[in-house]
Amino acid sequence: MTTAKLESFWGSRLIRWGIILTVMLINLACGEPNTYVPPPPPQVTVAPPKQQPVANYLEFTGNTQAYNTVKLRARVEGYLEKVFFQDGAHVKKGQLLFLIQPDTYEAKLKQAEAEILANQARFDHARTEFARFSRLVAQNAAAQTDVDRWRYERDAAQAAVLAAKAQRELARLDLSYTKVTAPFNGRIDRRLKDPGNLVGAGQETVLAEINQIDPIYAYFTINEMDLLRLQGEAPEETEPPDKQKYPVYLGLANEEGFPHQGYLDFAAISLSPTTGTLLLRGVFPNPDQKILPGLFARIKAPEREARPALLVPEVAIGYDQQGSYVMVVDDHKVVERRKVKVGIRVNDWRVIEEGLKGNEQVVTNGMLRAIPGKQVTPVKAGQEAAVPSGKSAAHQAQPQKAEP
Repeated sequence: MTTAKLESFWGSRLIRWGIILTVMLINLACGEPNTYVPPPPPQVTVAPPKQQPVANYLEFTGNTQAYNTVKLRARVEGYLEKVFFQDGAHVKKGQLLFLIQPDTYEAKLKQAEAEILANQARFDHARTEFARFSRLVAQNAAAQTDVDRWRYERDAAQAAVLAAKAQRELARLDLSYTKVTAPFNGRIDRRLKDPGNLVGAGQETVLAEINQIDPIYAYFTINEMDLLRLQGEAPEETEPPDKQKYPVYLGLANEEGFPHQGYLDFAAISLSPTTGTLLLRGVFPNPDQKILPGLFARIKAPEREARPALLVPEVAIGYDQQGSYVMVVDDHKVVERRKVKVGIRVNDWRVIEEGLKGNEQVVTNGMLRAIPGKQVTPVKAGQEAAVPSGKSAAHQAQPQKAEP
C-alpha cells in the first residue's frame, strides 16, 4: 500500500473516533447530576385506647390450709390390733381406721349389764317389802321402824339401778372407742403406731392425722392502707356481713392467672400490731384434691364494681427511670412521649389510670422507630402497608436520581 493510501485510511478512522468522542462528551454535558433524596418517615402502627368496664383488683400472697384437721388419738387403753387403711389414702366419713383390743371392753359391758340386773332385783324386793310393812303398820302388826328401813332399802336399790345403768353407758362408750373411725371425708397421713403396740396407757397416743381439703382454706393478709381505702369506698351494706359472700380468686405457682374461684368467709377482728395487717381467709372448692395444705397461693380480690377504663396493649407501654410512658402521634404526625400511670393488667392489656383522655393515637408497634419530636407515618392497626415485592426497605432508602 502506498503512502498516500495509508494516510487516507488512518485519517478517516481518526475523524470517526473524534466524532464519537464528541458525541459522548455532549451527552455527558447534557445529563442531570445525581442528588440524594431522604427516605420517608418511618412507619408505625397506631390505635386509640380501648374503652371498656374493668373491675379493679387487689392481689395478695398467702398459703393454703386444710378445711378441717384432726389428730386421731387412742381414747382407751389397750393393744392396737388392726389398721384398716393404706398410708396417705382418701377415707370416707365413718370408715373404720383402727381397732384397739375390744374384748376387754366387751366384758366390762357385760359386767355392767349384770350389775343392773342385780340392783334391779334388790329394788324389786325392797319395794315389795316396803308395801307389805306399810299395810302391817296400818293394822298395828309391825313397827314404824321396819317401814322406814324398807323405804331406805327401796330408795337405795333404785339409785343403785340408775348408777349401774350409767356404768353400762360408760362401758358402751369405751367399747365404741376401741373402733377409731374417720370423722369426715378427707385424706389420712401415715400411721404413727403399728399393730401390737400398747396405746392410750398413761397419756394420749396420736395414731394418725387426717385432713379435709375439699373445700380448702387460703389465708392471706391486707395492709392497713388498702383496708382503710376499701372501707372508705365501700357502699352501704344492705345485708349482714355474715351472709355476704365476696368473690376471691386463687392461682398456684404453676398456673396462669387465677383459675380457682371462691369466696371470703373470715376476717380477723383486729390488725396485727407488729405488721399492721389484717388476716383474711378464703374458701375454695377442691374436688380433685390437687390443692394441698401449705402451698404458696396468689390471691386476687375485686376492689370495687366494674367501672369504665382506658386500656392499651401491654407492648405499647415503655418503662425508664422517669416511670411508665406511651408514644402518641399527634395531628401533625409528630411523636410525643406521654407519661402515664398504669393500673391492673387485663389479659394482654393494661389499664391506664392517668395520662390519656381516650382520643389519642397510641403507638402499638414500632416503638423503636418512634422518636419524640420526629415525624412518622402512622398506620392504623390492621391496615399496615406491605412492602412492594422485590424491593426492600434498604433498597428504598438508597439515593435515587431526581426527575429532570
